[in-house]
Amino acid sequence: MGRIDPMYQFSLDSYIDLFNLSIQKSHRSAKLEERIRYLNEYHTYAVYRYTCRGLFERHKLLFSFQMCAKILEMSGNLKMDEYNFFLRGGVVLDREGQMDNPCTSWLADVYWDNITELDKLTNFHGIMNSFEQYPRDWNLWYTNSKPEKAMLPGEWENSCNQMQRMLIVRSLRPDRVAFCVTAFIVSNLGSQFIEPPVLNMKSVLDDSTTKTPLIFVLSPGVDPTSSLLQLAEQSGMAQRFHALSLGQGQAPIATRMIKDGVHQGNWVFLANCHLSLSWMPQLDKLVEQLQVEEPHQSFRLWLSSSPHPEFPISILQAGIKMTTEPPSGLKANMKRLFHLITEPQFTRCTKPSKYKKLLFALCFFHSILLERKKFLQLGWNIIYGFNDSDFEVSENLLSLYLDEYEETPWDALKYLIAGVNYGGHVTDDWDRRLLTTYINDYFCEQALTTPFYRLSVLDMYYIPKDGNLGSYKEYISLLPGMDPPEAFGQHPNADVASQITEARTLFETLLSLQPQTMPQGVAGQSREDKVLELSADVRSKIPEEIDYEGTRKMLSTDPSPLNVVLLQEIQRYNSLLQIINSSLVELAKGIQGLVVMSTDLEEIFNCIFDARVPPMWERAYPSQKPLAAWTRDLGQRVEQFARWAKTAHPPVLFWLSGFTFPTGFLTAVLQAAARMNNISVDTLSWEFIVSTVDDNNLVYPPKEGVWVRGLFLEGAGWDKKNSCLVEAEPMQLVCPIPTIHFKPVENKKKSAKGGSRDGWAGKTRGAGSSARTLHQAPAGLWWTLPSPLSASAPPDLSSLASGMYSCPCYYYPNRAGTSGRPSFVIGIDLRSGATPSDHWIKRGTALLMSLDT
Repeated sequence: MGRIDPMYQFSLDSYIDLFNLSIQKSHRSAKLEERIRYLNEYHTYAVYRYTCRGLFERHKLLFSFQMCAKILEMSGNLKMDEYNFFLRGGVVLDREGQMDNPCTSWLADVYWDNITELDKLTNFHGIMNSFEQYPRDWNLWYTNSKPEKAMLPGEWENSCNQMQRMLIVRSLRPDRVAFCVTAFIVSNLGSQFIEPPVLNMKSVLDDSTTKTPLIFVLSPGVDPTSSLLQLAEQSGMAQRFHALSLGQGQAPIATRMIKDGVHQGNWVFLANCHLSLSWMPQLDKLVEQLQVEEPHQSFRLWLSSSPHPEFPISILQAGIKMTTEPPSGLKANMKRLFHLITEPQFTRCTKPSKYKKLLFALCFFHSILLERKKFLQLGWNIIYGFNDSDFEVSENLLSLYLDEYEETPWDALKYLIAGVNYGGHVTDDWDRRLLTTYINDYFCEQALTTPFYRLSVLDMYYIPKDGNLGSYKEYISLLPGMDPPEAFGQHPNADVASQITEARTLFETLLSLQPQTMPQGVAGQSREDKVLELSADVRSKIPEEIDYEGTRKMLSTDPSPLNVVLLQEIQRYNSLLQIINSSLVELAKGIQGLVVMSTDLEEIFNCIFDARVPPMWERAYPSQKPLAAWTRDLGQRVEQFARWAKTAHPPVLFWLSGFTFPTGFLTAVLQAAARMNNISVDTLSWEFIVSTVDDNNLVYPPKEGVWVRGLFLEGAGWDKKNSCLVEAEPMQLVCPIPTIHFKPVENKKKSAKGGSRDGWAGKTRGAGSSARTLHQAPAGLWWTLPSPLSASAPPDLSSLASGMYSCPCYYYPNRAGTSGRPSFVIGIDLRSGATPSDHWIKRGTALLMSLDT
């Protein structure tokens, strides 16, 4: 488990103690078989209960399933070829010999790959042909909201056991994998293994000794201090409770507190150990001393730390770990916030009607910001640590400003709350736009004047009528426990997208926990043979290098910006192809024992076996594709530039995703237009025109700019007839968008007001400039953002009023990118259709250059 999180460390001594306890407490029987069965059942659950206490919520189901799979494997009730397919899916490097997909209208190629590989397993022969025999039945199963419970077409309903049904769900509907896993655990271990015990601080205290550190593993937005103080009062230790927040200069004080506590019987709480990592070795020695000393019977050492790989493993193994996490869901968060508000605080404002309405809106706003992260990339580009302090400061500002002004100072409130207080966390400008959109919806005149003002498109979320504090708490208790995506302004598909990502994370984590050796005979092949076969297959699909020198000589008479970009791309791809070929040759030699297996070769070996792309190969460009899809994608990328180099003529339609640095290509297009028109590149920006005709009709390049193909729309659909955004179809997570004309145009003079609803937007210079954009705050302050060509260019807020949606375009699905390589490429204006642009902002609608399949 330590591979998953550095704080998941467990010792053999702890396990032996737990086992001895199980022997003592489990049900006894005179019959040996019964006694062993009782002991096994009790100890299995004891291990689950003990371990879950120190696991984060997101890892508890994973741990249960890993336990379940290992128990079944050891008892011989798990077919390893089927389990390996469940973890890895179907890997198809070459689709040439593959049976054609008979259901192209609704079944994606990546899912068909899974089915063709599944057909090779012993119990699934013929499943490919069944898609030709029963296409309508399979479509009904595929579109079912709960396919794991629906009847399978044809003979497959009666021929599949539970694990085999899971393989079909994994192949076609990965969003439902977590539900299958849950049912599988219940069937094989029991329902108690999917219901983690609630953390009981009193029972943790009872389980501890004077020599056992009690460690809180922290998560953002949660502070265990108040719970610990409450426990100290209940235990009669309030007067002997000593707390210290670690940091610079606190080490000598902490050392003295522990030594005094050992002799006097105090409770010592050292908070935020991750902020004092240099002192951790000394703390480790102090904990070691506790094991040989005889501390006072009342002494307890409490620690808290965020997960960190440098936290001493020996302390983690010796201690009892507890995870602390904030409540999940809008209802739970709003309930908690209203419990923080006291009666005097609720009644202190001189404008109670305004204050109560806006306080409720603020609670909803805070809860929305926290819970939106569950939609992953469709929620926030970057996950932010919004906390209770943000809410408390905003609540104070709200009360203060309402008291001070007769008319509600909307601009000041919105700026201070969303622009400064919550906005202080936000580092991505597209996330800042989302924050602005939410505050504009909740803090407006209609929220005060409209009875039961709706806070979302759903009728159940509204500002209740005036009442006392209890009436608001009562209304919150009636809200649904599960949050529908529409409450956040999201499409129902957003849940599906996040569930698919969670399933992928589950598979990757389970793969990381698999043993690195596989005995001969499992699935008929050793691990080494499998890797040799896959690596040879990959090498056969890797394209030839492009003739750089020949291309350079041919283009030497025309040093245009586009030709410079072509030569740079050829260099990058040739370098990548050399790395791939040489590493695969060395890997084959390493497996055969001809060379020593280095750390890099070992990593490549494990990645190829798990059908993942080795990190060494990802240096040229970022991607989240699995190995098979990545290999095919690489071939298409190189083919585009090989054809361009061979003909010495740029393609009519540019596949922007094929460029390792698309921003360089777009800058080259602007430079070419500036030279042709004899104007400064700083005066140029982009106009975007989405084509309404098929690509076959685009046989000539445009007079100005370029045609760009191959982009995907996430979080929306596209109406080809009206050339505008529309709602996505059910289960349509991404939608290909027609070819777009990127047309360089001279900057239009923009109004200083910018047309935004909140008046924050200022003037922006051209997209080709290195200027910075100024946004004016109501109080006369100015805040600065990078230019539109930079990695985090701010959205054009003027599009809010023009029926256009400024749609960010990202290189790959990880919108935040990495520290060395941002994912954002450019903002593209699209017509927002029948709905305002705010609608698509909440949807998280964006363009992607490449997918993760």
